[in-house]
Amino acid sequence: MNNFVNKTILPPVMKFVNTKAITALKDGMIVSLPFIMVGSVFLLLSSFPYTPIANWMTSTGLSAYFTQAYNASFGIVSVFAVTGIAYVWVKNEGYEPLPAGLTAFVSFILVMHPTTAVMNGTKTVISASQAPTLLGGFIDRTWLGGQGMIAAIIVGMITGWIYSWFIKHKITIKLPEQVPPAVSASFVALIPAFVIVVGWLLVYILFDAAANETMTQWIYHVVQIPLQGLTDSFGGVLGVALLIPFFWFFGVHGAIIVSGIMSPILQANALSNAAIFKADGVVTAANGGHIFIQPLLDQFGTVTGSGMTLGLVIFMSFFARSAQMKSIGKLSLVPGAFNINEPTLFGLPIVLNPLLALPFILMPALSMCATYVLIQIHVLPYLTGVMVPWTTPPIISGFLVGGWQMAIWQAIVIAASFFVYFPFARRYDKILYQQEQAKEQEILSK
Repeated sequence: MNNFVNKTILPPVMKFVNTKAITALKDGMIVSLPFIMVGSVFLLLSSFPYTPIANWMTSTGLSAYFTQAYNASFGIVSVFAVTGIAYVWVKNEGYEPLPAGLTAFVSFILVMHPTTAVMNGTKTVISASQAPTLLGGFIDRTWLGGQGMIAAIIVGMITGWIYSWFIKHKITIKLPEQVPPAVSASFVALIPAFVIVVGWLLVYILFDAAANETMTQWIYHVVQIPLQGLTDSFGGVLGVALLIPFFWFFGVHGAIIVSGIMSPILQANALSNAAIFKADGVVTAANGGHIFIQPLLDQFGTVTGSGMTLGLVIFMSFFARSAQMKSIGKLSLVPGAFNINEPTLFGLPIVLNPLLALPFILMPALSMCATYVLIQIHVLPYLTGVMVPWTTPPIISGFLVGGWQMAIWQAIVIAASFFVYFPFARRYDKILYQQEQAKEQEILSK
């Protein structure tokens, strides 16, 4: 089985994951994470879950200030994504990346136009087509958040690829060596940036003339909504839940592989929930809420580490008889509480250990699928879209992403992980203990 997976399954998967496009997507999306985390804090403050405090914040005007911070961070996450993807693509090619990132940003803004109603000082509605003339133009923030994510990915990748092609083929303006490097670098970017901007301008004109909408809107309706619907299903949850620990079992970082592909869609789902939560104060199926969003994976699939191994660590620390399990358990207890479980994965080990493979692969699936069903049947509330740093301890993270009900459910799931791992861990502990006893007898006999 190991040979089959390592020789047949993993090589094409790793080849795909390590392509320029997926690498740029994975690493470029990371750029947005700090702003998502910061924005999540202000989202919680602007829509505080305790009514008396929320009313006080609204009456004092604090909520409006918190909303401003949310809109400037979480609310424009697609801007960070498009810039980061083009930046990483060109950086990985070995060229100066900042001009490429800025070119992608300009291109992303270029393919959009005002689409929402705007009111002038007399509260008269100005149509989208009139707005540029009467107001000098504006950027519709609707498409700078989750709704523009897939368009941002496409623009970032194409821009990074074309920019690198121009630099690689030396289709640039080369100035004399006496010119300062900063000035010279700006002129190097001039030709590729001009061609790329003109190209996206033509795309804008084509969509505006032929479809009377922008490329961003078209992608959202034709590509992004179906993708979000496809992943936001029981099958999508089960597939992701099984694949991450499956890859980890063979020593490959499953979270990076799966998240590199799924995170853009799951984050778009989370951003959609956050926008609904901000507007309505509650997320439901009726107002378009998504169940499978990034925090569902983070807090009920990889919480305490891939495989949800904290229950196993508790068994090792307090119930194991073998010295190996006890020592690894004590070493892993504190890191596990902060969602770091590499000491358990490689120290116990779980990697390539058939005795622990079944609970390791099944536990996240049980947790995520049960959470999905309980949300769907209205036992648990929809997640608000708030995202927390991945090292946030469980229970606290559950409360932050979904309130007290999610915190209690997260505690129940983690407690359940102890019983899921227990029979397998006890059997492995017995084997290790017998081996240790035999070795000790062998030493004494000498």
